[in-house]
Amino acid sequence: MNNELMFSSKTELWATPQKFFDALSMLYGPFDIDVCADKSNAKCSIYFDEITNGLAQTWTGKCWMNPPYGRDIGKWMKKASESNATVVCLVPARTDTKWWHDYAMKGEITFVKGRLKFGDAKNSAPFPSAVVVFRPKQTGAMDAP
Repeated sequence: MNNELMFSSKTELWATPQKFFDALSMLYGPFDIDVCADKSNAKCSIYFDEITNGLAQTWTGKCWMNPPYGRDIGKWMKKASESNATVVCLVPARTDTKWWHDYAMKGEITFVKGRLKFGDAKNSAPFPSAVVVFRPKQTGAMDAP
């Protein structure tokens, strides 16, 4: 992987570190689908890529999401927060952004200690990361009239 490209604004893709993903899989149970991937970085056997467009699909079960970290990240976080699935998201901890306040703060947030090494990069990312979990909305007898 080209580290010069990896740590520039020329790419929005940050491949999830396998060990980190494996630890989250143990914590949240196996994931059913990677909602934002491509063939080279998919973490699940079932995944949505650019052609199948995860934003246009229905998300079910336990979903993994490491979205592109560019201008469209808010669209991915909105979809995750409104989905009727468990969605575990790896995102940059950009607490000063609109998408963070509008969507990430509606989920369960865990800040990642240190900085992740994405893909096969030799250096850590130039930003902190967070895991944000959205769970299905509960309806039923406990709802107020």
